[in-house]
Amino acid sequence: MRQVPKDSVLCLDIGNSHIVGGVFTDDALQFCFRYEVSSGGTSDQIGIFLRSVLRENGVMPDEVGNIAICSVVPHLDYSVQAACKKYFNNDPFLLQPGVKTGIKIKYKNPLEVGADVIASSIAGAIRYPGKNLIIVDFGTATTICPVTKNKEFLGGIIIPGMRLCMEALQDKTAKLPTVNIVKPKKFLGCSTVESIQSGLYYGQLASVRAIVDGLSSEVFAQEAPIVIGTGGFAHLFAEEKVFTDVVPNIVLEGLYLISRSN
Repeated sequence: MRQVPKDSVLCLDIGNSHIVGGVFTDDALQFCFRYEVSSGGTSDQIGIFLRSVLRENGVMPDEVGNIAICSVVPHLDYSVQAACKKYFNNDPFLLQPGVKTGIKIKYKNPLEVGADVIASSIAGAIRYPGKNLIIVDFGTATTICPVTKNKEFLGGIIIPGMRLCMEALQDKTAKLPTVNIVKPKKFLGCSTVESIQSGLYYGQLASVRAIVDGLSSEVFAQEAPIVIGTGGFAHLFAEEKVFTDVVPNIVLEGLYLISRSN
């Protein structure tokens, strides 16, 4: 069984589709997991799940010293915080406006910037110090955000994510089915399922590639940026020569770093 010191940190990224969690020990991510939000959002459901998933990965709940949370789903915040207090006797750190991160927000209204974006920005800046960044996060929405080498968050682009596009096709058409989201073997689909899969994948790829190229020219014309892919579907595009690096759990990394410094 894995031996996890008491100073381990449980990080929870609350998204629209999943709560993604991970345990950090000695600055290293030991393991991560996902909780589907549609499975239920009461404090008891979440707390029981968290204790169970930790045990299944060889970590006793009382080995967790601290818990850190970032969220883009406000109505789940109370349930997750209550679960931490009830099932871990822990008052969690919540990444929210006013927390010191080292990132300078250049958005017109800084309060509109998602906590997950801030977390990924700080993790990217620490991974690539002194480098311009474009971070592409494939979640329910796909976000593309530039961060300067001076740790300035400049803004971003938001487009529908792959699963959201698939659900729109399913819900708004009479005959199109749900499909698995995969990397197609070729552009041309020879069945309805293949055609949808090709459209989802190459439509997303074309959008991301065009936006990354446009941002690079508009914002980073003098020095090419590091392009980081993250999120649930980033691995599908790892070989498309869009990204310098693919870091699936960069939000958890950033959340851990911010919680430690605060």
